[in-house]
Amino acid sequence: MANSGKKKATIYDLSVLSGSSPSTVSAVLNGTWRKRRIKESTAEFIRSLAETHQYTANRQARGLRSSRSGLVGLLLPVHDNRYFSSLAQTFEAHVRSKGQCPIVVSASRDPEEERKTAATLISYSIDELFICGATDPDGVHEVCEAAGLKHINIDLPGTKVPSVISDNFEGGRILTEAIIRHFPTDRPLGPNDLYLFGGRNDHASHERIRGFRAVKKELLGGDPDECIQPTGYAANNARKAFEAFYARCGKLPRGLFVNSSINFEGLLRFMAEHPHDNFTDLVVGCYDYDPFASFLPFPVIMIRQDVEGMIAKAFEVIEQPRAAPRIHLVEPELVPPRTALTGPLDALKDIDLPRGKP
Repeated sequence: MANSGKKKATIYDLSVLSGSSPSTVSAVLNGTWRKRRIKESTAEFIRSLAETHQYTANRQARGLRSSRSGLVGLLLPVHDNRYFSSLAQTFEAHVRSKGQCPIVVSASRDPEEERKTAATLISYSIDELFICGATDPDGVHEVCEAAGLKHINIDLPGTKVPSVISDNFEGGRILTEAIIRHFPTDRPLGPNDLYLFGGRNDHASHERIRGFRAVKKELLGGDPDECIQPTGYAANNARKAFEAFYARCGKLPRGLFVNSSINFEGLLRFMAEHPHDNFTDLVVGCYDYDPFASFLPFPVIMIRQDVEGMIAKAFEVIEQPRAAPRIHLVEPELVPPRTALTGPLDALKDIDLPRGKP
């Protein structure tokens, strides 16, 4: 305890010691230094000085937040599909049930925007942050950790704090099997008749592809590499990929595993430009759920991720002291064609509508 009486350094002390401006020191300590294009060597030097001179952003932030604001944040990648909007609705319902106020924002799948948005939410003294589908969850963690903010990952995992995600391998496996078994035994699929379109270099896509390939090898006896067509998560990119395949082969594969409803929209954009008779033998599996897609004129088998289960588990885990940074898997649900399921809020509350004249 030799240093117990030693005054801890301030940002301005570190500014003098490092030869950097106070704003540069602050950006390093709150994790937003990449956005300002500060050199990594400078950031490492400032963090080293902060440790040597007993400055910690955590202690400062926790001291400032001795009383809770009642604000709880959810950081989304986008708002524009049913899955993320359902996550947001369910999150809001859970936060309000605790007498708190939800704040939901998106960062457009941009890692720098994710960190900047997290820093902005922290400036409003949020009590907790739920990080959903972040491109760089560990980068957002740095910002939260520097401010002493409780946080957890949903949908895509990080390595620094707990993550609650769908069991994407199992979802990919059961969806692929359902597509294959939907075809009649007298006209079965071959290894080259089933393609996966969509996804990118992230954990969810890797696991879904792993499940897809495992089932193809087991049930179809083969799994050609060209049957994987990653297009990212953008409807227009998916449309272009389907157009390119159609131009090259003169038809679509008989079986399609479409990774996300965003890319399913790309498929529909493509199909709108071609005669419907070209798709009479098509079976589609979509890794997302939308009741409207379930009633299209061709079979659409879907996966509905358990947003209620993920949100409930995330609230449970974030309350645990010093929870280990492990991944918690939540099983998704296979939805057969022509099935309309209830939404995430249907069971949470009833809305009384004003009565009108018949």
